[in-house]
Amino acid sequence: MTEPLEMQPLGGFLDALASSAPTPGGGSVAAMSGAMAAGLVSMVCALTKGKKQFAAIEEEVRSIHDRAEGLRRELQTLAEEDIEVFGRLSAAYKLPRTTEADAATRKAAIQQVTRQAAEVPLRTAQVTAAILPLCTALAPHVGRLIVSDIGVAALLARATVQSAILNIEINLAGLDDQLYVHETRARIADLAIGLSEEADGVVKIVRNRINQ
Repeated sequence: MTEPLEMQPLGGFLDALASSAPTPGGGSVAAMSGAMAAGLVSMVCALTKGKKQFAAIEEEVRSIHDRAEGLRRELQTLAEEDIEVFGRLSAAYKLPRTTEADAATRKAAIQQVTRQAAEVPLRTAQVTAAILPLCTALAPHVGRLIVSDIGVAALLARATVQSAILNIEINLAGLDDQLYVHETRARIADLAIGLSEEADGVVKIVRNRINQ
């Protein structure tokens, strides 16, 4: 059995990513990128908590830290789920289609797992979108020497949501259930509203503070 992503050394993960193996792929990379964004938020909080000069925001920073760690753990799980669902989809495509009954069973299995394959990046996008408000809250207040890390987190979060949406779309393209496709596209559109503007807003604050 393949070792879980979180147990693999970074070099091993990158070697697997660069190989001809289909996983890890774009979906798990997106989720791991989101996890890194959350990790940066956690790091900034860890470096801020308990400091006298930040006593006024101590409670908020602790709350953001807890939230960021929850999001990070969820995104790490989603990276694994993306690999797992790809395996199930690959297995569905290998089902026999010798008879009409076989073909119908195979098609139903493919449709079922393809829908699951769309749900994983959808959750990745939803979870990662929740990182941006944390960046917005922290950027004006944390130490100037670590504020750039919040900017990186915001940019990673935006890229993660956009990347996850691509993974949703590639799976929606293979689905026959047009009601589900329509509903999911509407959810994607909602996620994209204000995404770039929020990330740009964080970066603007970061750059202003760097150049003070």
